[in-house]
Amino acid sequence: MPVTWLRSYCDPDLTAEEIAERLDLTGTELERIERVGVGDSANFVVGKVLSAEKHPDADRLSVCEVDDGTGTPRTIVCGAPNVAAGQTVAVALPGAVMPDGTELGEAELRGVRSSGMILAEDEVGLGSDHDGIMVLPDALRAGAPLQEALPISDEVLELEITPNRPDCLAVYGVAREVHAATGAPLAEDPTDADASPADGATPATEQMTVEIADPDICLRFTARVFEEVQIGPSPEWLKQRLSAAGQRPISNVVDITNYVMLCTGQPLHAFDMDEVRGGRIVVRRAEPGERMATLDDVQREFDGDMALVCDAEGPSGIAGVMGGQTSEVSDKTTRVLMEAATWVGPNILQTSKKLGLRSEASTRFEKQLHPEQAISAQRLAARLMVELCGARMAPGTIDAHPEPLAPRTVNLRLDRVERLLGEAIARDEVVAILESLGFVTEPGEVLKVTVPPWRDSDVSREADLIEEVARIYGLDRLPTTLPARERAVGRLTPSQRLRRRLEDALRDRGLHEVVAWSFTSPEALERLRVAGDPALALANPLSEDQSVMRPLLLPGLLDAARLNAAHGLAGLALFESGHTYRPADGPGAPEGSPGGAVPATERHHIGALLTHRSPATWRSPSAPADFYAAKGLVEALAAAARLDLEVAPGLRPFLHPGRSATVAVDGREMGWIGELHPLVARAWDLDGAAAFELDAGALAEQAQEIVDFRDVTSFPAALQDIAVVAPVEVSAADVRAAVREGGGELLASAEVFDVYTGEQAGEGNRSLALRLRFQAPDRTLTDTEVAELRAAIEGALERIGGRLRG
Repeated sequence: MPVTWLRSYCDPDLTAEEIAERLDLTGTELERIERVGVGDSANFVVGKVLSAEKHPDADRLSVCEVDDGTGTPRTIVCGAPNVAAGQTVAVALPGAVMPDGTELGEAELRGVRSSGMILAEDEVGLGSDHDGIMVLPDALRAGAPLQEALPISDEVLELEITPNRPDCLAVYGVAREVHAATGAPLAEDPTDADASPADGATPATEQMTVEIADPDICLRFTARVFEEVQIGPSPEWLKQRLSAAGQRPISNVVDITNYVMLCTGQPLHAFDMDEVRGGRIVVRRAEPGERMATLDDVQREFDGDMALVCDAEGPSGIAGVMGGQTSEVSDKTTRVLMEAATWVGPNILQTSKKLGLRSEASTRFEKQLHPEQAISAQRLAARLMVELCGARMAPGTIDAHPEPLAPRTVNLRLDRVERLLGEAIARDEVVAILESLGFVTEPGEVLKVTVPPWRDSDVSREADLIEEVARIYGLDRLPTTLPARERAVGRLTPSQRLRRRLEDALRDRGLHEVVAWSFTSPEALERLRVAGDPALALANPLSEDQSVMRPLLLPGLLDAARLNAAHGLAGLALFESGHTYRPADGPGAPEGSPGGAVPATERHHIGALLTHRSPATWRSPSAPADFYAAKGLVEALAAAARLDLEVAPGLRPFLHPGRSATVAVDGREMGWIGELHPLVARAWDLDGAAAFELDAGALAEQAQEIVDFRDVTSFPAALQDIAVVAPVEVSAADVRAAVREGGGELLASAEVFDVYTGEQAGEGNRSLALRLRFQAPDRTLTDTEVAELRAAIEGALERIGGRLRG
């Protein structure tokens, strides 16, 4: 955002830094301030060439006598082929600091002392032309500061524009914000005035026709016809503004389209009208496989969702993204068709991403412009075409506008403003703020506010208007108050409380939280070996990498682990708490579903991924995370949820078949634990990892909100260790359940602490060591009672094929 250009519309008499601070307070964030052109405009003046003679010892040099306003002519040796006596030129005097930081001094060139430099436009950052010196208007006074004639030094604001504010992707749009924030006068809208049509010219509608074949991709298409166009370089002021804004000046016609886009936010495209075949423009979807060479000299192929601007014989431009070579404006162009259209934003965004082609135009169109902006931009472009290109404008505008939009009106209640902001703002001040932003208000007890076209996509309800009032009034001026809500008590639901306990439990154990996209790719699900499972596909994805809703958290955790591992961060312990999505059970899309949308089942999961069990030391390398590392975390979550989890063998395609398990509570499945399948780990460039994922919503449904109180007994416990021999197919969970069944209420706990397989256990068997804790709340257990409990346990074990060892 060049500051001199901004000041031409609104000059608050503030420094660039102060302007940026005011914008920042109203929601337009400053990234940085960059200086372009010369750093110091001192020693740059206007000069008059009094004489220009050939250098005696160099064919390509001229010795010039230049009046710099001091009264004594200055000798300057110049190499430009177009220098001549009588010209008014830009001069750099000795001591001038050039844009690259070089300080200019006197020099002797082939025996002639040169005291200064006559400047070309690229030497002061006004453009890229170095073919000759700049020739200025003769009305300028010799010795006048060059900054008064040309903006050779400027400051550029680099602003962070949010997606809902495409109006701030325009100089005049930001000027409107500065006007509202500072109260400085705002110049008339440059799009208000139009050019006059040429007498005797054939109306535009008789020279060209426009058809919108697919109205769902184009809201409006306008075009104007210009004849007797003289292609040439743009004036210096236009080149400087474009260069300061990061655009390369090309020719007057192309520069006008870029200038109008930067000024108004509405992109335009100029066609060589004589190259538009058949005298007609058709806006349609591409045929799958259709191809065209774009202005960047790349042959591009389109699919059936992309919008094209075509003539009678084929594509001539990618709608809203980039034009084609078939109708490109060239030095031979004499008739120009100027297009200003309104495209459907999501379609432009999708096309731009698919083609990997992002332009200044697509950046604006994808944020959804209003159809009225197209005709406004046409007016400014027409004036510049007539003024800078000597063009004759044909009467009328070709305007294809299938469904004109009525101006949006929103009612605003002042008492609602006070309730939301916590402070009463005077009616006159509210009206003044809204009108400074371009809104039109009608008086009444309730203000009826008409939204300007450039804010139509952002302001649609009363709360949006109140936000506008708040940001211009000043958020720092609003008091800090609690919301005034009667009979409202904020509280967390039991499910939310449990989720927070689970998240805190993982943080307490040193895990880092990940917040991943809710989208993933079919390719990621294929690498996860679950490509055959049903997934929710998005109708209009941002990209192929985000085209389906995630059915589980694991892909995002794996992506985060790979990214961190690639940056040398080993020993990762990551977790995420978020929603997962699957198609709902049923026949599919119900009758009348919008766009055939499939109902979804949305669940809140909590999951973790570990890549190392222990860090490396000088004595041993780090050990990869295993099943038990993940199981330990799951047990910690079970304790936080006050639930007894059941862990039983269970297979998942993405888990190691021998090192995975299903987690359940009272027979209801809650999730899974396991080590990653080696193929999955390799697909994410990991040496190995362990993970788990639990349904936090299901855990909340099983958890007791009110915990039963159990008194702490003062009677001692009896501890015993037992070894149970059982077939290997009998799980440790089954063994533990049998032990608890036999021990009854007097068995306070039973924990497995060791496993043994070998000759002493017998072929096909294994030995599990359990630590038993017997305790009664009202007495000390006798040896006889403990022996009876042990016998009952032995009986329960026999029923599952187990026995006590030794």
